[in-house]
Amino acid sequence: MTHIWKTRPWFWVAVLAAIALVLPLVVSNPFAVDIFIRVLLFAFIGVAWNLMGGYAKQLSLGHAAYFGLGAYTSTILLIRFGISPWIGIIAGGVVAMLASLPIGALCFRLRGPYFAIATIATAQVLMLLFLKFRDFAWGAEGTTLPNLGDAPLMMQFDSKAAYYYLALALLALGLAITYRIERSWMGFYLVAVGEDEDAAEAIGVDTTKIKRHIYLISAFLTALGGTFYIQYIYFIDPNTAFSFNISVEAALVSIVGGIGTLWGPVVGTILLEATSALLQSWFGSGHGGVQLTVYSLILVSVILWRPSGLIGVFSDLYRRFTYAGAARAKEVPLDG
Repeated sequence: MTHIWKTRPWFWVAVLAAIALVLPLVVSNPFAVDIFIRVLLFAFIGVAWNLMGGYAKQLSLGHAAYFGLGAYTSTILLIRFGISPWIGIIAGGVVAMLASLPIGALCFRLRGPYFAIATIATAQVLMLLFLKFRDFAWGAEGTTLPNLGDAPLMMQFDSKAAYYYLALALLALGLAITYRIERSWMGFYLVAVGEDEDAAEAIGVDTTKIKRHIYLISAFLTALGGTFYIQYIYFIDPNTAFSFNISVEAALVSIVGGIGTLWGPVVGTILLEATSALLQSWFGSGHGGVQLTVYSLILVSVILWRPSGLIGVFSDLYRRFTYAGAARAKEVPLDG
């Protein structure tokens, strides 16, 4: 068993993938599947945020801007022009990437809390703009998406399982891109920028270029999540698409799980989103204070106990297991 842990890490990834694939087939309760979908979606958004906020340590609290741009682009193309969301999801990603260029050019002039405040402002400005676009983007009232029934070509499905597998595919895409970046020259540069931006510039790293490139990728992925979410709930308005809660959740799941790690946002999402959904179902809207209290206690406990994130707990257990197994294998029995 220890040999498998040490030499076949992809074996365990395959096991997790197999469990994820069969989960909606084993669990048929619609409420449970809905929780799974939301966990996968916010894990994906957390993975997208983690590229910018985790590896490069640029605390962006305005990723709702790209979430909303992706959502509105695909919705406008669908309702105004009849274009399939499968095309709209890519178009939304491209629009988000283009928007990240001027936003990044302005925000990257700032650092620390000033950068975070600037990103919040950009998301709020976009929300206010779409509140005013009544004729083109339905204003504050929003609009419902046309329900076409079971229409896979229009990204609409009768079964929640189909949305589950689509969210799972998005998460797999985000993890694959993160894994590739993490092991490339860009990943090393991102870590250098995150540790000490001035030192990185001193050794010849073009920090502005690196941040711009990773911001483009992060914005593109976040926009994909926005399109999926609106297609899932069949409704869009500025307060939903550009909600500040989306930016905060993306940051929190990564911080709790472990920023700058591949699986950190996934671990953080499983804890926070699943706990939030279960508490809401148990206590309902009449005991909202209990839900928020438990939620905040989890956040405070994890941050105080494990500032590096929960992924560190699993790393420690992994090392202890492998090292203990290796030590037992080296023990030589005494005769007699």
